[in-house]
Amino acid sequence: MKQDSVILPGKANKDGKRRPVVAIIGGGVSGAGVAYHLAHLAAHETPVIIVFEPRAELGKGLAYDTPDPTHRINVPAARMSLLPDHPEDFVEWIARYNAVADDGDALRTDGALFPRRNVFGAYVASALSPLVQAGSIEHRRTVVDAVRREGGAWQVFDNQGGQTSADYLVIATSHPAPSAPRALSGLIGHPRFVADSTGSTALDVVRPDDRVLIVGNGLTAADVVASLTRKGHRGPITSVSRRGLRSRGHAPVPQEPFGNFEAAPAHSATVLLRHVRQAIAEAKAAGVTWHAVIDQVRGHGHEIWQNLPIAERCRIVRHVRPFWDVHRFRIAPQVEEAIDQAIASGRMEVLAASLGELHRNGDVIEANLKLRHGPSVKRSFDAVVVTTGPSHGGILESQAWLADLRDKSHLQLDPTGLGVSCSERSEAIGADGKADPSLLISGPLARGTFGELMGLPQITEHAVFVARELAEKTKTAVR
Repeated sequence: MKQDSVILPGKANKDGKRRPVVAIIGGGVSGAGVAYHLAHLAAHETPVIIVFEPRAELGKGLAYDTPDPTHRINVPAARMSLLPDHPEDFVEWIARYNAVADDGDALRTDGALFPRRNVFGAYVASALSPLVQAGSIEHRRTVVDAVRREGGAWQVFDNQGGQTSADYLVIATSHPAPSAPRALSGLIGHPRFVADSTGSTALDVVRPDDRVLIVGNGLTAADVVASLTRKGHRGPITSVSRRGLRSRGHAPVPQEPFGNFEAAPAHSATVLLRHVRQAIAEAKAAGVTWHAVIDQVRGHGHEIWQNLPIAERCRIVRHVRPFWDVHRFRIAPQVEEAIDQAIASGRMEVLAASLGELHRNGDVIEANLKLRHGPSVKRSFDAVVVTTGPSHGGILESQAWLADLRDKSHLQLDPTGLGVSCSERSEAIGADGKADPSLLISGPLARGTFGELMGLPQITEHAVFVARELAEKTKTAVR
């Protein structure tokens, strides 16, 4: 049904005071988390909170709305929570609702719980639902078409004809889709070329005996292998990336974070890398694995990142990020087992290689793979799946309204290329270099400024931070 009403800033509460309007674009964990915490932080002077999210429920987003049973959270449930001050909340919710009763593989022998990803999505949605029903948060199931700055307010236009006027705008959109390497451009239109594997039916085109080339070796590649295995795929799989690095598994036993990265802050990528390697050596001598050191770096990621000049951050992104990603973003044990079995059986090989020329011979794909250490090899494939990860550098081109905000100088890409430029208060920095107090960035798109913002609990911690900023802003705006 068409929505042709306009919500104007200046709605009054029962005391006659002006109620500022906060519009949040994106209702995944980042956006839903901001809405949830803002509703609680400003309980007595609640602003009008509107979340634009086309999905049926808030809180799931792309990551936690997947129906594939092989897609699991990649950290133990005990470390996943919408409430940073109550890290056990998700585990308690699971127990309260017996949420993994139909999943015999969720609980590991060491007691760690790795439920399916959609279980976490259901948990976040259940926290938002009462607030939506009570009217504290308005869920607009629409897609944003355009955003404009007019008359001192943000005008949000959606695909149902609605126009919403807001005092504050929060951008909490999803990651942009993967960017397929240029070498694969000739495969556009091929019946089994999967440029984006995140869709629920994306892999349905792959037949059981197809020879599959996976471009990328990270978490998404691991999910693809697990999903194909579940679907009964038995053909050979070749997974390639420039360095041949694949996501690592978890420590054999739970460990406390290890290392001290605050006593002597690193101000260069070289010094930081030296500190990490030294900490890993000390951890090994103490009988602790590298996992604990990476966990410590992650836990202090914001402080570590802030000590690095922009040029050094860019160096890390260029040279260290691939190594960080495979150690930081670990795969669930169930997924690791599927990959290990595929490699051990000879069904899967992981190559350090780049793509050379590709040719189509009918529906057969002839590929030239340039090995990192060795000669090039020629292989034939029936299907190609791209898992190179989000194209963070293309975020401002990913949606028309984002591109328009950039063209009107409200937004710019962060110098590191990891997301949208913003201040330490998560306020968007425009082309003039000034932060806009009415335009905030929440979630991974702010990682260029805040550092580690790709996994929980950092995402929920940042959502609380943005909510507090908004609570303070809207409190002073009430009059």
